[in-house]
Amino acid sequence: MLTPGSDVRIEIEKPAAGGRMIARHEGQIVLVAGAIPGEHVSARIERVEKRLAFASTTSVLKASPDRRAARDPLCGGCVYAHIAYARQVSLKADIISDAFTRIGRIPLQQSVNVLPSPETGYRLRARLHVNEGGAGFYREGTHTLCDARLTNQLSPGAVDAVDAALAALGDARSAVTSIELSENISSDQRALHFDITREAQSIESQLGRVIEAAGLSGCTARGYLGPLLRVGQPTVTDPLSTLTSGRAASGQLGRQPASFFQGNRFLVPQLVTTVLDATPSNSIVLDLYAGVGLFSLALASTGQTRVTAVEGDKSSSSDLRENAAPYGDAIKVKVGRVEDFIHCTPERAATIVVDPPRTGMSREAMDAIASYGASRIVYVSCDPPTMARDARRLLDADYRLTSLQGFDLFPNTPHVESVGVFDR
Repeated sequence: MLTPGSDVRIEIEKPAAGGRMIARHEGQIVLVAGAIPGEHVSARIERVEKRLAFASTTSVLKASPDRRAARDPLCGGCVYAHIAYARQVSLKADIISDAFTRIGRIPLQQSVNVLPSPETGYRLRARLHVNEGGAGFYREGTHTLCDARLTNQLSPGAVDAVDAALAALGDARSAVTSIELSENISSDQRALHFDITREAQSIESQLGRVIEAAGLSGCTARGYLGPLLRVGQPTVTDPLSTLTSGRAASGQLGRQPASFFQGNRFLVPQLVTTVLDATPSNSIVLDLYAGVGLFSLALASTGQTRVTAVEGDKSSSSDLRENAAPYGDAIKVKVGRVEDFIHCTPERAATIVVDPPRTGMSREAMDAIASYGASRIVYVSCDPPTMARDARRLLDADYRLTSLQGFDLFPNTPHVESVGVFDR
């Protein structure tokens, strides 16, 4: 029997979703951090559950040729940093394929192509935790901060702006628990959101200094009580020509730091054009979980005239309304739950674009979409297991998987984005 604190020597078999690697010890599955498939390692057992155990690599007995030095592989955003980048991309393709085969019961006929990204400075947005030592990411499984600058995920200017903002807050920084950073693709606009332990209005006078010191367009703050506080112009914007790789001639898309947006400055245009290519022209389109309108605006700015965008989050839907306003009737905005909208809409769309949260679509939403009758569903996912689960439901509703493409939006992490096209 494996027990916490014991050491085992094991051979690593394959990647698991979430960042650990699968190994077996006397028939029991062990999920190991800090290893690479093919390696023999010594690992210390952290905890044991009914069917599996969790462990961390303590020494590498037989190293993979893909192993490389990493500053802190357990820091947030660095779980794969010890793996050569080309192998990371290959592992992510394996994770997608395994999820579809094992969870979705959908064997793929060929390996999934995963589009790679530059490894440094790729993040457009990040949530940073704050304590008396500064702002950073949590180390895996802990509340211990590690230095965000050392992960190289953010542009140097973005980290400088966060440091300057905290310094400008003075004594008020003790009330800050986390910061959400939003940056545009060209890195010349930044906005911050502060979560604080008291009313947001209590730090309003300091936020003007923060904007000036950190070179921000503006910032927002939310306390345990009261409304959202806005100071300056707390949005960043990107031209739609950039977001669509030149397909849109004009227009822009803005978002507040608390609103959801795709995180990789290098691959967002490729993700958007993949959705554009998958959407037939002159189609009635439903964009569900529309966020700030990334796909809706891309579609409307490149010729689609009948797009309905549905979003329930308060911050994202506010940005969605503002972004969609210049397009008039080409984009109809509906604020509310996808589950509520899909049941009552009288208009029949030919194409549905969905970009749900990491948990995937609820059973209610999936059942409604599967029975809705759209001829094509374009599914954008940030989690292969939940996408595979939902894909199985679509295939059971007589859809077929036409294409599947991966995007490595978060290098040095186990996360991978996918776009699947389902036709009926």
